Amino acid sequence: MKRLLNKIVFWIKNNKKEAVILGFILLVASICRLYKIDQYMTFLGDEGRDVIVVRRIFTELHPPLIGPGTSVGNLYLGPLYYYMMALPLLLANFSPVGPAVQIAILGVITVAFVWWVGRIWFGKRAGVIAAGLYAISPTVIYYSRSSWNPNIMPFFALLCIYSIWKVWNDRKMGWLIILGISFAFVLQSHYLGLLLTPTLFIFWLLSFFRVRKTDLEKKFIKNSVIGIILFLLLMSPLLIFDLRHNWTNARAIYAFLAASQTTVSAKPWAAIPKLPVMLNLVNSSVLAAKDITATLIASIVIAAGIIWVFLRNYLKRKSLKLANQYWLIFSWLGFGLIGLGLYKENIYDHYLGFMFVVPFLLIGSIISMLLSGGKIIKWLGVLLLLYLIGINIVNNPLRKEPNRLLQRSEDVARLIVKEAAGKPMNLAVIADTNYEAGYQYFVELYGGKVLEIDATNPSTFANQLFAVCELIPTSKCDPTHNPKSQIASFGWSKIDSSWPLDGVIIYKLVHTQ
Repeated sequence: MKRLLNKIVFWIKNNKKEAVILGFILLVASICRLYKIDQYMTFLGDEGRDVIVVRRIFTELHPPLIGPGTSVGNLYLGPLYYYMMALPLLLANFSPVGPAVQIAILGVITVAFVWWVGRIWFGKRAGVIAAGLYAISPTVIYYSRSSWNPNIMPFFALLCIYSIWKVWNDRKMGWLIILGISFAFVLQSHYLGLLLTPTLFIFWLLSFFRVRKTDLEKKFIKNSVIGIILFLLLMSPLLIFDLRHNWTNARAIYAFLAASQTTVSAKPWAAIPKLPVMLNLVNSSVLAAKDITATLIASIVIAAGIIWVFLRNYLKRKSLKLANQYWLIFSWLGFGLIGLGLYKENIYDHYLGFMFVVPFLLIGSIISMLLSGGKIIKWLGVLLLLYLIGINIVNNPLRKEPNRLLQRSEDVARLIVKEAAGKPMNLAVIADTNYEAGYQYFVELYGGKVLEIDATNPSTFANQLFAVCELIPTSKCDPTHNPKSQIASFGWSKIDSSWPLDGVIIYKLVHTQ
């Protein structure tokens, strides 16, 4: 540690201007992610489900073998993220703010990582530009201040790519071990991380041929084996779960692949016409703050920049041979866009986590090249940079009012526990995009006893049901006739009491006598 600190101090002394700029960028990144995080963080059903599972590690000594379910295919992710959450949740006295702060800190570290990779690959200026834009991206900020398994993807995806870079370019074989570990985290964050596989495999193979019949070959094979073993160990809880539960996940994967034509095209060439659309989608999501004009400009600049890199290299060397970093990032981008183009369902922002940083590294390198050109070219680079900064600042999430979803869950839970008077209860949420777990977590944390209704088990039916209605207008609520399973299974009921609170209405239902 002392040696590392000495290196950092030495670097700062010799790069004072860059250190000051980087410090400012990290300060901005920290403010954007940590300022009033308890008020801005997302806390709905998914987040509630996660903290319920993690809290049970301590209260019931129940370590999970699977992670969250996916939205497509009824598959389960691995439980690594749950174990990541455990210590922050415990240190925060079981407040969900603890894991959210962990994600925010990881987000700031990712900004620094983007700077470092950009600096190594494309130069000091490119690294600073890439990190600066990444720090203020509204979408990146949004997914950097809430506890959710996809939110760790950008860091670990970049770590995977950087690891294979160190192996391929620098011949540092120890990074194969880090690659195995980080790829396990990627896959247990979101299965779209599989789109990193072609790039990682190709450059792993190229690395092997580069060190074959040299002194490094044995070390390459040894560390590859260690990396694979660690990867399999980290993925093993899913296998243990399947062995205990009649291969639930394996059968779901088989069913998904058997019906894959409904969600994924099996013809890779079908994605080629969609590549411009997918590039626009990625740029719109993370680089251009969902602004149509900025998205179009960013996509044109990145496409033109890629063409220019090939053209400039050919004109200089009469060859298409590029520097190693270009082949790696173009592979990362290309396979990512092709994979997204083959996907037939809606593509949400968090699906893109495996390539969040790609547009920033590319635009950083391109603007850096523009700033090194003639007077007119340089001004174009300055204007493009200022335009992207402005678009992202204008759409900064901190300019919006906090959602206060966490506070609402806490307030609602306190009222329910008070009105339940120590008696068991059933719980239901009437909403368009939310479910019970967010409220259930705090009800149980505050001492309430929630029975989850099982229609085949009479002991799971309480004498009171609390229904939280989030619908607007409230006339849509109609809790006694709502078809939701928790309410319908409760049986004939009437409203005993109701309370408006924090923009929702809480109903206490009792059985009709």
